[in-house]
Amino acid sequence: MALTLVEASKLSNDTLLSGVIETIAQESPILQRLPFIEIVGNGLTYNRENTSPTATFYDVGDTWTEDTPTFTQATATLKVMGGDADIDNFLKSTRSNLQDLEASVVQLKARAVRALFDDTFVNGNVSTNAKSFDGIDRLTIAGQTVSMGTNGATLSLAKLDELIDTVKGGKPDLLLMSRRTRRSLNVLARTSGSFLEADRDEFGGMLQFYDGIAIGLNDYISDAQTVGTSSDCSTVYAMQFGSGALNGLTAPGGLTVERVGSLETKDASRIRVKWYASLALFNTVKLAKLTGVRP
Repeated sequence: MALTLVEASKLSNDTLLSGVIETIAQESPILQRLPFIEIVGNGLTYNRENTSPTATFYDVGDTWTEDTPTFTQATATLKVMGGDADIDNFLKSTRSNLQDLEASVVQLKARAVRALFDDTFVNGNVSTNAKSFDGIDRLTIAGQTVSMGTNGATLSLAKLDELIDTVKGGKPDLLLMSRRTRRSLNVLARTSGSFLEADRDEFGGMLQFYDGIAIGLNDYISDAQTVGTSSDCSTVYAMQFGSGALNGLTAPGGLTVERVGSLETKDASRIRVKWYASLALFNTVKLAKLTGVRP
């Protein structure tokens, strides 16, 4: 069973762990929605569907022809991510009347883990960093790529609709874009005489929707990509989560907070935030991207 990070935290009695997960998910639209599959072992080998089977009509006595889907075998390997947070014992004893020093230090480390995952989710590339995993930019195939033009162009609602339609088998669950692109989309919506739908997420933050699809912001989608002669381009991603689509992978227990204990070389105690995680795309038509989006 695949659970989001937030839902999985509800099954934990560890207050510190629940606080870390809430901190991570609260600032990441990806981690609020991406379901994670727990796997035993260091990786998962699975069949990624490339083309679906077809069906047709037949007359009585016709010869039936066989047609099967095609698959590509893919392997997603769990990667180790995290960091250590040292809490100075002197500061903990003398400054705790002002704030919970331990909670503050661990919260900052949790945000660093969230930033690393959000960056790798988009830009991860095992060919340049074997310690990471491939992100959605690498997982998107050529046939699922929509272009704004040879040298890019300003965003249009028609192109955004084309991107949405490129994701097959239902609407995308999330449109992921940079802040600059979201501003352009707001201008487009107002120009057309309408506004983007808005609601609150489970943490109370404002969330915008386009055509009923949640809009997520990612600070690691570059606005300086080169397309043709233009070097000020960005990318918008559309994705569907869940069974047969895009999923996160995690070791049993998911994200963990480990108390390493007192250190020998300094008067401090150490807490380790660690996560064995990766990403798996079970069907190529569940992920698409729009390239060459200019300001």
